[in-house]
Amino acid sequence: MEDCTISGYDIPKGTRLLVNIWKIHHDPNIWPNTHEFKPERFLTTHKDVDVKGNHFELIPFGSGRRMCPGISLTLQVVPFVIAVLLQGFNIKRPSDEPIDMSEIFGLTVL
Repeated sequence: MEDCTISGYDIPKGTRLLVNIWKIHHDPNIWPNTHEFKPERFLTTHKDVDVKGNHFELIPFGSGRRMCPGISLTLQVVPFVIAVLLQGFNIKRPSDEPIDMSEIFGLTVL
């Protein structure tokens, strides 16, 4: 490793760099109306998006050497699991009332 300059910033040898994934996922040049809840924007059929972290538009599994090792399995198994669930169950809302999609601040413990 050696010192380098990127976009006018001097990066000393040994510096740890972190990717700001929140900023990438909220870039208005790539994703319009970034603060609106629109999960369909992340569908791969909706836009030519590479989820493997090569183009830095969408990085759900990380990027580089520290990328999630389960990406290959996940990309193959998740569509299959969803298909099995949709085939095996009749999914519907418990009532005709609209679903409350408002955000709340909280903590999730697993």
